[in-house]
Amino acid sequence: MTSWKKYVLAAVMVTAALFAYSRNLHKNVPPDFRDAPRDPALDTLKDINPAGVIGDVKVPNMPKISKGYVAGNDPSAGVPTKPVEWVTITGGKFRMGTDSGENGFENAKPIHEVSIKTFAMSKTDVTVEQYAECVIKGGCTEPATGDYCNWGVAGRQLHPINCVDWDQASKYAKFKGGRLPSEAEWEYAATSGGKNQKYPWGNDEATCDKAVMYGNGGYGCGKNSTMPVCSKTAGNTAQGLCDMVGNVWQWVQDKYQDSYKGAPADGSAFEAAGSLRVMRGGSFGSDVASSLRAGYRYSSVPGGRYGSLGFRLAR
Repeated sequence: MTSWKKYVLAAVMVTAALFAYSRNLHKNVPPDFRDAPRDPALDTLKDINPAGVIGDVKVPNMPKISKGYVAGNDPSAGVPTKPVEWVTITGGKFRMGTDSGENGFENAKPIHEVSIKTFAMSKTDVTVEQYAECVIKGGCTEPATGDYCNWGVAGRQLHPINCVDWDQASKYAKFKGGRLPSEAEWEYAATSGGKNQKYPWGNDEATCDKAVMYGNGGYGCGKNSTMPVCSKTAGNTAQGLCDMVGNVWQWVQDKYQDSYKGAPADGSAFEAAGSLRVMRGGSFGSDVASSLRAGYRYSSVPGGRYGSLGFRLAR
């Protein structure tokens, strides 16, 4: 084969591989902004970028950013005004999953009993100012900026940090002496300690009274952004956890599997084969109440950085 033919063949193979990878990324981006009702003013803000992975995307004409803060917002020596607050979640046994025949819950089967050891979970999603402490002290890298990202935006110190990938979330957790929760721990906490209920607050459908979601004519209950953590206390769990559903999806430790077959029964993370990571809880872009249910599961490539995705801690 002549050299130019080899070059053409190699170019075709690379192009095909990149196309397939891009399709796979888009398949696993958070569904919120892909499926939510179209808002003409927000058409350019869907999914951060077509591939769903942030590189150097920036918002034009942003104020100068220093350690993730615009002028006047920088906390002294990186000390957050509201540090991580831990809530003890008393362990117990619960039935994880659902036998619902509804669309979207096919991957939440079979129902299986799980034993959860007592653990602690952060009361809120990790906030911008909490994450900034780790960046300022050199333990974490900066999140992406642009579109719905909160990093570098004035007045967002107490909003959940978003636009961080799974590795960034994991590194911050270690910086705080914690870890990401397992999927089983997350669902146990999101059902107020393993209760037989659909949402953290019970079985009443999700609305903007209880969760930061699509409503009142726009994302984030009409704010078109996330809200400060704990803005919807009527949706708290019985133990006092805020925003277990809504505001931002939350990374958990587990690798994604398309069912619970073979899942650990001791509450530990499911670290079987696979390249995707699990995310739970729905976000400010969720327009379908079922995606905010405690049993709803979704996945993403671990390198995904989305405006609708953040995390919380366990230890």
